[in-house]
Amino acid sequence: MMDQHFLDKQEVVRLMLISVVAGEHMLLIGPPGTAKSAMVRLFAKLIDARYFEYLLTRFTEPNELFGPVDIKAFREGTYTRKTDTMLPESEIVFLDEIFRSNSAILNSLLTILNERKFSNGSRLMDVPLLSMFGASNEVPNDDNLSAIFDRFLLRVVSDNLDSYHFHNLIAKGMANEASRLTGKDDSHALFSSRDLHELHRRYDQHLKFTEDFLSKYKGLIFQIRSEGISVSDRRVVKLLKLFAASAIVDGRDQANDSDFFILKHIWNNLDQTEILEEIVGPVVDRYYRDHPSERRYAAGQAGLDELLAELGMIRELLTSGEQLSDIQLFSQLKNLNEIKAALQAVDSETARRMVAEVDQLLENVFASSKFG
Repeated sequence: MMDQHFLDKQEVVRLMLISVVAGEHMLLIGPPGTAKSAMVRLFAKLIDARYFEYLLTRFTEPNELFGPVDIKAFREGTYTRKTDTMLPESEIVFLDEIFRSNSAILNSLLTILNERKFSNGSRLMDVPLLSMFGASNEVPNDDNLSAIFDRFLLRVVSDNLDSYHFHNLIAKGMANEASRLTGKDDSHALFSSRDLHELHRRYDQHLKFTEDFLSKYKGLIFQIRSEGISVSDRRVVKLLKLFAASAIVDGRDQANDSDFFILKHIWNNLDQTEILEEIVGPVVDRYYRDHPSERRYAAGQAGLDELLAELGMIRELLTSGEQLSDIQLFSQLKNLNEIKAALQAVDSETARRMVAEVDQLLENVFASSKFG
């Protein structure tokens, strides 16, 4: 459903779903206008859950998130907050510009994220939080923010789209604007928070991994650490919850190598994203080469239609005569190979014809002077 609204965000949407299934938290980093807020809002509508959202500034006060002080109780000598409809009683939370909040708010958030507890006066109340989503335009470089940053197990980049997505971006963007203006919103809850809470109570049944999977995981973690990317033992253990969640989302009993794509999103700064891609990408690609029918985002006519549209835009870009940089060109070649791999997993005459078109386009590009 979210694919109808957002272009080329399949992996981001999947990671959001994995976060909720695992009961972990996710951070979206990217410039303004890259659909961070819109994706979380629509995703929240797909879950029948209590939702809370707030845009933080350095002037935000605790009562704006956690509820106002109960004046009646205060006059009677008791300090407590009215938490109805506020963050401590919500199940899906979205905090925009989370790193702009002050220390009073950050300290309370840490307890909520870590322990699902909120200190309301003299009472320590349970928080029914499933997942918290944070968003920011940039990665924090303040040591005072390192603790809150660390609590987001997944860090996901939401960037502007490539040029070959431009026409679809306009089409979907205008459709979203029309839906917002007319109030015609066809989204509806697909599952409930009750289902997720029940899943979490028996989550131990899903935390079973083969020795081969754990051996590969160990190798990847130590390779990542050898590149200077810090992954604490606490995070190593918690990541297993995400692998299990990815398997659950696919309807599998156990995690496999395709779930290692999650490790691309455990960076501590944006410079590490390319390193993680180089380490993790080949492992995931190798799995899909050996199991092409399991490649995600490629099944069905809707998937073929979208692949056909993307193929047309790449063809137009590569044959337009526009001067492309090496980075732009290699990016499009990578996209073509991804499209080809997705098509090869679909057994249909249309898919086979499209594979032939991709091969022809690749041959033309490699025959050009750029690679001469």
